[in-house]
Amino acid sequence: MQTIVMGFQIVVALGLLNVWLLRFNQSTAYRGGSARSMPEEFAAYGLPPWFTYIVGGLKIGAAIALIAGLWMPVLVFPAALLVSLLMLGALAMHLKVHDPLKKSVPALLVLMLCLAICWGSREAAGLSSLG
Repeated sequence: MQTIVMGFQIVVALGLLNVWLLRFNQSTAYRGGSARSMPEEFAAYGLPPWFTYIVGGLKIGAAIALIAGLWMPVLVFPAALLVSLLMLGALAMHLKVHDPLKKSVPALLVLMLCLAICWGSREAAGLSSLG
């Protein structure tokens, strides 16, 4: 089980780093509204420009913590929980602008992976009494 959780950590971390560092200014089929870049996507959601960088910093930091968590497991649960909350926000924004379901699939998949990571890392976080 731990190997699967570690695999999920890597998948989520690399996905976040790809989106926020490599594809930040590129168009994808999953951008909200008719946005062609991350700043345009946040504008489509009615969010201020500075919020793009706050969310980006949180996601990049969480991605780094998920990778570091391979050696320091105590980092994994809080990082995965943070990404889970951010993915709930992303799903809410897609709903807000009435995006087709297809555009929400990446956020939903990352949310599910992060919930699995949270479940699998709860012992390292001192939360093993949760089941």
